[in-house]
Amino acid sequence: MKLNFEDLIVFENDDYIIINKPANIASLDERNADKSQSILRLAKAYHADAQLGHRLDKGTSGILAIAKNPEAYRHLAMQFEHREVTKRYHAVVDGIHDFESISVYLPISPIKDGTAVKIDRQKGKDAETIFNTLQVYRMHTLVECIPITGRMHQIRVHLMCLKAPIANDPTYGGKPVFLSELKRKFNLKKDTEEQSLIQRVALHARSLTFTLLDGERTVFEAPYPKDFDVLVKQLEKNS
Repeated sequence: MKLNFEDLIVFENDDYIIINKPANIASLDERNADKSQSILRLAKAYHADAQLGHRLDKGTSGILAIAKNPEAYRHLAMQFEHREVTKRYHAVVDGIHDFESISVYLPISPIKDGTAVKIDRQKGKDAETIFNTLQVYRMHTLVECIPITGRMHQIRVHLMCLKAPIANDPTYGGKPVFLSELKRKFNLKKDTEEQSLIQRVALHARSLTFTLLDGERTVFEAPYPKDFDVLVKQLEKNS
């Protein structure tokens, strides 16, 4: 599927392009995939000097900041370095949880050829995430996740540690979400296999807050993509 980069833009000025990244497209070029489809490639085709200010996992949708010039890139990079950027993610997790500013501070190190991570108190790098419950459903919870550090898979492994793995995240113990489990009178058509309501890890980068070059601190928000929106609406409807 060919993406139109302009359709992804939620904000643009002389310094930054802010997009709502679709799921299942890599931020950077991957070694063994269609390179024309990375966000970086699409951004450079749109604006030659584009540089990604940060990354999102391939399966994660949501807000992503792209710098249009070196000064803008440095300005954002310094804010990330000094932890002055606020990232908020929304995740649908398994089970019912009441999180109120719950901070998970557990170090992380990579395992399995760098495709996953584990908690490693001896050799791991510092990682901290804050969690808040936004909405409780019958068997799931919508959680706001605020990563203080930016380690790979940090939100996913920290939620696993809270016994609240993200829905449809088998790497960290998350189960698929079947409509038949939510809906009391659900009949699956004969000889068909039921699919999970969401076909990826149920994680969306909801907002990004940082200071623009003119000194204005701004919040950028990404609406839910269709798959995440359908999931949340079905959970609400069947709670």
